[in-house]
This record gives sequence, C-alpha cells and structure tokens, in this order.
Amino acid sequence: MKLSRRQSRIRRHWRVRSTLAGTAERPRICVFRSNRHFSAQVIDDRAGRTLLSVSSVSKATRDGKNYSNRASAERLGRELGEKMKSSGIQKAVFDRGGFLYHGVIETFAEAVRAVDEENHFHF
Repeated sequence: MKLSRRQSRIRRHWRVRSTLAGTAERPRICVFRSNRHFSAQVIDDRAGRTLLSVSSVSKATRDGKNYSNRASAERLGRELGEKMKSSGIQKAVFDRGGFLYHGVIETFAEAVRAVDEENHFHF
C-alpha cells in the first residue's frame, strides 16, 4: 500500500526528530506549512514547553488571502528572529518538520538568520 503525501511527511519528521532535541541553551525551531498557513515555534524539549511562536493565523500578521507564501514566510521569520534576539536566544536547532528545505521553508530560515547580522543565529 502506497503512503499518502501526509503520511510520508510524518514519517520523515519522525526520522528527523529522532536525532534532534531542543534545550534551554539551544532550543528547537519547529515549522509547519499548510496550503493556507505557516507557523513556527521555538521549543525547549527538555522542559516540554514552547518559548516563542509566530503564525500567519494571528491577526497582526495577516495581509492577504494566502498566508503560506515566501513573502509571509520572510515576514514571520524576521518577526521570530526579533523575538529570539530580545529573549537572548542566539543558537537554535532547525526542525524542518519533514518538509523539503526549499521554497517557503528556506525563505523562513534565511529570514531568521538575517535578523542578527553580527552573531548569525546558528542552526
């Protein structure tokens, strides 16, 4: 039986998550992309809590009908980068959630890194 695209993505995510874990010093940035929305969280896996989050669902970040495009991802990446910088987080582990590191996911990661030109967020 062939797996659906969603099942394949979840299987890839399990495989990636078996090697990644976020700590207080180096939390995990977990992203999720759907056809309409994009969201990301900064997670401390040892404490089991979300430290920061951004989402295209929030009213503050809405600007059009499609929220899961490169422009939205760049805006959300810069917003998350600013939040991380103000919280004192300089290093993170990037969890792409089983998605390819391409397009919206890549744009988001580059936008987070671009916020702090001197230190560059390490992930």
